[in-house]
Amino acid sequence: MSDFIVSARKYRPITFDNVVGQLSITTTLKNAIENQKLAHAYLFTGPRGVGKTTCARIFAKTINCFNLDESFDPCNECESCLSFNKNRSYNIHELDAASNNSVEDIRSLIEQVRIPPQVGKYSVYIIDEVHMLSSAAFNAFLKTLEEPPPHVVFILATTEKNKILATILSRCQIFDFNRITVDDSVDFLSKIAIKEKIEVNLEALNVIAQKADGAMRDALSFFDQIVSFSGKKISYQNVIDNLNVLDYDYYFRLTDAFAENDIPRALLIFNSILEKGFDGHHFITGLGEHFRNLLVSKDNKTLELLEVGASIKEKYKKQANNSSVNFLFKALQISSNCDINYKNSRNKRLHIELSLLQMCDILKQKEKQEIIKKVVNEKKEKLENEKIVNEKKENLEDKKIEIKKIEIKQNEKIEIKKEEEKKPNIKKSKLSSLIKKREEKKLKKISDFEEKNISELEINKDFNEKDIKNNIEEFANSIKEDENLNVILKSINPVLKENFLIELNVNSNIAEKRVKEKHNKLLEFFRRNLKNNKIELNIKIIKNIEKISQKRLSKIDKYNYLKNKNPKISSMKSMFDLGF
Repeated sequence: MSDFIVSARKYRPITFDNVVGQLSITTTLKNAIENQKLAHAYLFTGPRGVGKTTCARIFAKTINCFNLDESFDPCNECESCLSFNKNRSYNIHELDAASNNSVEDIRSLIEQVRIPPQVGKYSVYIIDEVHMLSSAAFNAFLKTLEEPPPHVVFILATTEKNKILATILSRCQIFDFNRITVDDSVDFLSKIAIKEKIEVNLEALNVIAQKADGAMRDALSFFDQIVSFSGKKISYQNVIDNLNVLDYDYYFRLTDAFAENDIPRALLIFNSILEKGFDGHHFITGLGEHFRNLLVSKDNKTLELLEVGASIKEKYKKQANNSSVNFLFKALQISSNCDINYKNSRNKRLHIELSLLQMCDILKQKEKQEIIKKVVNEKKEKLENEKIVNEKKENLEDKKIEIKKIEIKQNEKIEIKKEEEKKPNIKKSKLSSLIKKREEKKLKKISDFEEKNISELEINKDFNEKDIKNNIEEFANSIKEDENLNVILKSINPVLKENFLIELNVNSNIAEKRVKEKHNKLLEFFRRNLKNNKIELNIKIIKNIEKISQKRLSKIDKYNYLKNKNPKISSMKSMFDLGF
């Protein structure tokens, strides 16, 4: 028979200093032993394979040792230590609550508790998977757990603290064991590899540690499995092939395909992954983890959160520098949604492929947005430039007008001076009259020049029917003394035709006649106010008179017609007692 012992048993810690990744707990337990402040009940809780039962055994061995060394570790020489090492100690009792969970089992334990230890100071009862006890068994155990004999120490171990009654929790000192970090697992596996004279690189050990997911016992089991597969030389490829782990390279190549919007390459990579036997759900969770690692690699402050080997870390840093934060956020969101909805999808392969297509389209959509933004900015810039040009033109025209005014004034002064030289003996009154006429002539020239320039600048300016209506009302308000015309104008519905033709629709011949009398003034008013010299007016009659009836109506018919138009007429007739 082979003498082979699995690494999980062969390298199981025998002192608190050998326990991996639980420094705070082992320090607390050693201090309790050193200060002789032992509780009667402890609860060790945490994930599987992190050292709960191991710490319980070391604690039980240490408190029963007769000759503790200076660091308060067991001596391994006294009778208590030797009996423990040979698995024949009668002071340490282990009970599996998963298979001994009834009331009778607990009552048997309570009877056994009364027996004092044969060798050593304490009888230690280690109850593993204590959450499996039934409610009746828990209740039967309560009194003994609260007030055990002075020579008894209970150590309860569980992976599911939430299933234990609160009354049990309140009677124990609780120690929460953490998952073993990847770095601690790699360090411990490296020491074992050196002792076993096995050649292995850190990337391979890193994959083993990640596969173990914080459980050292699982990591050691994987290590033995790889050794059986590869012998004394373990490579990264051996590990990913034997443990059915997706190579990081797949995810790096997929991310490059997303960046290049290469849909065929992304689908072919995913197909090769499925052909190697990998589960689609496992793939999509791994892809989400890959995007998460890229995101933490964007900043040196968060780079320590990356639990991979040195060479893989360099790859992550390089690809992270080439990936935008916006792309990583959207890719993470897509992979997360795919993960959530994977189980409910009937065509699971198509579900993942659609997610890959969306990831390929992320950067393309961003490019489209940038193009749209660029076009909008160009149009905005063009409008601003046109506005500046128009303002410059207006300023230039204003300057021309001012210059022309100055020239007219100077010419007038020259003419006056010439007149004075020709007629030196002219009387002052005549001179004043002449100056006055000259000034009026000058002002007229300036006014004519301004009107000409204004008309040239403002000709063909656009307007709408609302502008026409507002100008009709303004014109009507200017002739309030003619109330009849005022009402006619305000009732007009103007219509804007092509080539700036305004059609004024009236409903009677009288109205047409009255409006036509003001045709020229209206036309001048519109051209001036609407700043358009091409405006023309067309006054048109539209008959919209309701015909009550073709026959001659009686007084009663007329009354009924008016009453239908306005019901208040009936009440007015009754109030004033009116007749026909």
